[in-house]
Amino acid sequence: MTIGSEDDLDARLRVAAARDADMQPIDWSVLPAGVERDEFAAPSGALSRIALGPVDGERVVLMPGMTGSKEDFVRVMPLLAASGFRVESFDMAGQYESCAAGPAPGAHYTMALFEDDLRAVLAAGAPAHLLGYSFAGTVAAAVAGTHPELVRSLTLLSTTPVAGQALRAFKVLGPISGVLPPPALGRLFVWVLRHNLHRAPLDRAVFVTTRFDKTRVDSVVDIFGLMKHTPDVAPAVRAGGIPALVVAGRHDVWPLDAHRAFAERLGGRLVILDAGHSPCETAPHQLAEAMTDFFAAGR
Repeated sequence: MTIGSEDDLDARLRVAAARDADMQPIDWSVLPAGVERDEFAAPSGALSRIALGPVDGERVVLMPGMTGSKEDFVRVMPLLAASGFRVESFDMAGQYESCAAGPAPGAHYTMALFEDDLRAVLAAGAPAHLLGYSFAGTVAAAVAGTHPELVRSLTLLSTTPVAGQALRAFKVLGPISGVLPPPALGRLFVWVLRHNLHRAPLDRAVFVTTRFDKTRVDSVVDIFGLMKHTPDVAPAVRAGGIPALVVAGRHDVWPLDAHRAFAERLGGRLVILDAGHSPCETAPHQLAEAMTDFFAAGR
């Protein structure tokens, strides 16, 4: 299950995988008990945010990706909070309950917009263990590389592992990503999710479909455009000495060899979980185990 980690973590991940296999369907719109909600005044607008765990715990910030939301972490947040961490998550500009945040009318969602928002979130509290999920991992790594004082450690979950026209490495869209423009890619991607062609469990599919009532399609289109010009974030993260963990599911949409090369370029650790592209949803016990082990190793 792991590459570049100790045997005892392997054993704990096997136990965690069994717990993940026993999980029952949930209502993804219902937040865990004790969760606090607020809105953060980011440069692009109000970002919907949640937090859980002791206020004096080490800070963990979880950033969901394209078409995602803070609810993507409702299974893993209680596990991290139970380990003593103060866990936060927020919807990116244009996504779900942060749909009103974004660029000026007629302008586009840019890397600078997403980076500025994340930098503001991080600067509003203590340095954090930062996780970026999928596209948000690129944003998280970019901010960590330019502002290492804000980041205690960096976890990249199912993150785009190649630079440049990154979609070329995508297992499904890769062959056609070079000829389809971002508007076509973005609308196709939304259509696939709305119709659950990726065969998510019913409880998850219901929530994802409902979430599109708010998520802005133009933000998805712009992010696909950004992914065609993915920055090379690894050198700055490595030069800054930021502890890095790359986490990917064995059945991720990106090739495992690409994740392996990415972890090596970051100078970090790679952990492979028994999951697909969304371990925070389907393998939260494994993800929490990998993260807490990583945090402990850096202390």
